Amino acid sequence: MTDDGPRDLYEAMMLAAPDGIVAVDADGCVRACNPAAAALLERPADELIGSVFGFPLVHGEATEVTLVLPNGRSKVVEMRVTLARLDGRHLYVAALRDGTRRRQADHVLQSALEHQSVVVAVAAHQLHNPLAALGALVHVLKEPPPGLTDEGRAELVGRIAERTARLQSLVRKLLTAARIDGAWQQGVPEAVAVLGFLLERIAESAARGRDLRLAVPAHLVARVDRVGFAEIFTNYLENALAYGREPVEITARATGGRIELSVVDHGPGVPESFVPHLFERYRRDPATAAATEGTGLGLWIARSLARANGGDAWYEPGRPSGAVFCVSLPQEPPSTRA
Repeated sequence: MTDDGPRDLYEAMMLAAPDGIVAVDADGCVRACNPAAAALLERPADELIGSVFGFPLVHGEATEVTLVLPNGRSKVVEMRVTLARLDGRHLYVAALRDGTRRRQADHVLQSALEHQSVVVAVAAHQLHNPLAALGALVHVLKEPPPGLTDEGRAELVGRIAERTARLQSLVRKLLTAARIDGAWQQGVPEAVAVLGFLLERIAESAARGRDLRLAVPAHLVARVDRVGFAEIFTNYLENALAYGREPVEITARATGGRIELSVVDHGPGVPESFVPHLFERYRRDPATAAATEGTGLGLWIARSLARANGGDAWYEPGRPSGAVFCVSLPQEPPSTRA
């Protein structure tokens, strides 16, 4: 290797380095830079060389600086500084790395951690009361008071069954919310006969024996993920029975290549001031939150799943009163039906 060999090697290494490298003299002027630095600073190398670097340089220090780029945008850059000597002169060598993506990743991670804390807090709060009530009821059955009649025992069993159903509903919503957050891969859309599907969901739900009235044409067929459709309808039905009044009317119609399903109750409806927040996560109407149990997840889940299936979910005020919750889903084209 010739005497110039090491210098040629160092120059080749600097040119190939993925991080930006800038050599700055004692007067603060740029004396050399590599292509990565020019790309990072969004200025040609011949324009950078001879210009004032503009940032304080301290040997051995690692800092973050915010660059104002020629187009007016800003960029966060991580800078590490080393003091070197060349031909008897001091040079500051600054290694530059774009920190914008790392900051964005840190922000996403922080938001995820904060959201996770909220989820855990909501789950703990919502699970505590039903579990405590179940424990108390089971204790009464285990050690029944004198004079507990068969009717009293049957009532306790009924209350246990009710509390268990509420817990199952809560856990279902929490798991569904977690799947949505985790970019859950939904099932493949399929042809679903709407009337038969709704009747099955009602038969399997806690709504058996309630005053439900269906007006759904038998020929309607949606093209939808069956699990997602079940979750949407179940949340709408639970919402109507919890906050509205019976009878609850379930209607559906075909319009413009879509199936529109509505769940209508005859309660007081939703206060106009709260309507914009209905489908927000964890939001509950303060006027009813104290009197009814809930997580504030059901309507958010319904809209999230409706949109994941190529539809949407929304609210309309009832006439003259009540609440109407609607969902629109793709209709199965008649030509594809068996």
